[in-house]
Amino acid sequence: MSRLLVLNTGSSSVKFRLFDFAEEIVLLAGGKVTDIGGAAMFSAQEEGEPKQEHPLAPNASHEEAIDLILTWLTHRSLTIRAAAHRIVHGGEKFFTATRLDDSSLDYLRSLSPLAPLHQPHNLAAVDILQKRQPDMPQYGCFDTAFHARHDPLFHEFALPETLREKGIKRYGFHGLSYDWIAHSLKSDYPHLYAGKVVAAHLGNGASLCALRNGQSIDTTMGMTALDGLPMGSRVGAIDAGAVIYMLNELNMSVDEVEKILYNESGLKGLSGLSNDVKILSESTDKNAKFALEYFALKTAQYIAAMAVSIGGMDGLIFTGGIGENAENVRRWVLDHLAHLPDFELHIIPANEERAMAQDIWENFKSEITA
Repeated sequence: MSRLLVLNTGSSSVKFRLFDFAEEIVLLAGGKVTDIGGAAMFSAQEEGEPKQEHPLAPNASHEEAIDLILTWLTHRSLTIRAAAHRIVHGGEKFFTATRLDDSSLDYLRSLSPLAPLHQPHNLAAVDILQKRQPDMPQYGCFDTAFHARHDPLFHEFALPETLREKGIKRYGFHGLSYDWIAHSLKSDYPHLYAGKVVAAHLGNGASLCALRNGQSIDTTMGMTALDGLPMGSRVGAIDAGAVIYMLNELNMSVDEVEKILYNESGLKGLSGLSNDVKILSESTDKNAKFALEYFALKTAQYIAAMAVSIGGMDGLIFTGGIGENAENVRRWVLDHLAHLPDFELHIIPANEERAMAQDIWENFKSEITA
């Protein structure tokens, strides 16, 4: 049996799924390690079996987390034929899944400044597996790939050509999530797949995608995963002049500004409390309510903008941790959209790992199952 391990490695977590790599792409097992670097916790479940949970040693590393996942799979005789990794930024070279080698990894590492919260951790998992199983093929699946064929009207910045030629443009992210949305629409809501849909991936990272005929036409994120909607701790869209002001007039360093924009802003910055929507929703602090109302308003404004990009909106899809679970936020967003013509509303759970497995099956099935 050929088995594909799918890893989604973040700054403080590793999520995994193991699939039987055949036409049906059957899920065999899955789990995650959370709070890496702190009170790390491992949880995993083989299909049809009880979930297992236990803590890791204090301040466990990503390497220890991945070793634990491999050990857990080995003890269940769940051997791995190949591995696929979520990699946030594919730059201008990778528009579909690719087999990873030294050359591709060098290029992907050069993109780390464009996705500092994600790219280094995504690639570290590749290095860890390479040390453990050097002969096992590894593949990259890219969050930017789904948006790679945008018309220039939607991916260019209003900058001189000399800068645009250097790759300064809108790439878009959360593509693996939107790929799954498109797949789900095709199978479950074919009339929407053939129509005009705005998909809202709302979580600690948040963005929107305008879909027409299942294809990405426009999205809210830009060259980096910082632009667009306010997020858990990321600022979202901000006047570039404000950044210049922080640097020149407030005498802040580039590192200080970067930390604020990525780690201290968004819901966390607005509330002064947390980036966790559950905590903010349960809080009586006025700043917590303000942060959520601000997030809902900006999300609604950008949904309207995405509808302009595709000439209307037949359906709105919520996905991601906030989109799926925060009914109050969804209600506030919809209240702001009440003046729009009627549209269908659906919640589709995110399943980036299965989207990755399907991508690998479509591009590398003969290589892996040989």
